[in-house]
Amino acid sequence: MSDRPVMPVQEPAVRAHNFNEVALGLTEEQAVEEATRCLNCRNKPCVQGCPVGINIPEFLQHLKERDFKGAYDVISESSNLPAVCGRVCPQESQCESLCTRRFKQKPIAIGMCERFVADWHNAHDEPAVKPESNGIKVAVIGSGPSGLTAAGDLAKKGYDVTVFEALHEIGGVLVYGIPEFRLPKYIVAKEVAKLEQLGVKIVKDVVIGRSESIDDLFEQGFKAVYVGTGAGLPMFMKIPGENYNGVLSANEFLTRINLMKAYRPNNATPVVHGRKVAVVGGGNVAMDACRSALRLGAEHVYIIYRRSEEELPARREEYEHAVEEGIDFRFLTNPVEIKGDENFNVTGIRCVKMELGEPDASGRRRPIAIEGSEYDIDVDVVIMALGTTPNPLIKNTTPDIEVNRRGGIVVDDGGKTSKDAVYAGGDAVTGAATVIKAMGAGKLAAVSIDEYFQNK
Repeated sequence: MSDRPVMPVQEPAVRAHNFNEVALGLTEEQAVEEATRCLNCRNKPCVQGCPVGINIPEFLQHLKERDFKGAYDVISESSNLPAVCGRVCPQESQCESLCTRRFKQKPIAIGMCERFVADWHNAHDEPAVKPESNGIKVAVIGSGPSGLTAAGDLAKKGYDVTVFEALHEIGGVLVYGIPEFRLPKYIVAKEVAKLEQLGVKIVKDVVIGRSESIDDLFEQGFKAVYVGTGAGLPMFMKIPGENYNGVLSANEFLTRINLMKAYRPNNATPVVHGRKVAVVGGGNVAMDACRSALRLGAEHVYIIYRRSEEELPARREEYEHAVEEGIDFRFLTNPVEIKGDENFNVTGIRCVKMELGEPDASGRRRPIAIEGSEYDIDVDVVIMALGTTPNPLIKNTTPDIEVNRRGGIVVDDGGKTSKDAVYAGGDAVTGAATVIKAMGAGKLAAVSIDEYFQNK
């Protein structure tokens, strides 16, 4: 028996010039064979590593028996977005990191198997059955992974759920932040359609906190509110030259590409097309930004990251794909100034070399600048991928919701805020984190909201 399958992918030389999905998915035979490796451990360690608690051994057992519908039914009991999670979840640091197989072989490819099952279900579409309504209206603010999860779980319990989305497309970070080559838009649309079949109502182009407030929602008859507004406020370095033309946040760059369809051939989207591009940062967003810049026609793309390859926070798969595509990684390097011409256009980025000292609060070794090691890189675009913080709109218009010093909404263990019948979760609480952790928060809050009404 083989030791973990290799996911078929587009060839690097081809995919670097298109936005089509890179990973092509397991074949049926690969998925079934991989499922047979599951030992069906009594204590199910893999389940403990899943933020939404999917019964992984059970779905793998159905997959092993080629009962693909049964496998999907098991997954969908816990996850409302299996086709999404199978593509973007960091399984290697969650469920797969606890797989018993890891001691003698590679862990089971749980994520690849989940994707296969979800894609099979989408190809053999069966409409979801709408539960009987209990008549209780719940508002969900934000249609990202946290909001969609809370909405789906509440709808399954019979609640009358309405999701309010500020943008003109549903999916939050799933559609505006993650590129088409990693998560195709039609996949998100399929998952949203299943939630609508459960009875979830979608309202787009409404900014709660601007056009309406949370108090307005209660006046309209909603009995509880879930805030899943994400973390869309980009961070910058505050170094000289950051206001030059050609400097932008990864958030803006990816949003323009995704929502304004720059990933389509010959699209006239107003997005910067750099010849030589530097992306500052080392997370998944940085990988998405550098690989998107390459696909938009950049001749040379750099990743500038102040720590070493070992500390790189991006998923290993995304890093390896970027290397294969020719991205130039400058590790132990940190920008100190952005250079420009007399018209305030970017002409380069001045960097300093770094060395690693003692661990800091994050547990990683703290980077220290090496005196006299400055050097310039010739670029015409600089993209800052340094993370994001929660949007302050809800905080500013709902003074009785407590926030912490970073702007994150303060919640208890069940996602309850300081305001009665208002819950929150995902990046709006934690700051930028993973899709699956946001889903876990939405799932937890749905349970708490249900308990709130049961006790009431």
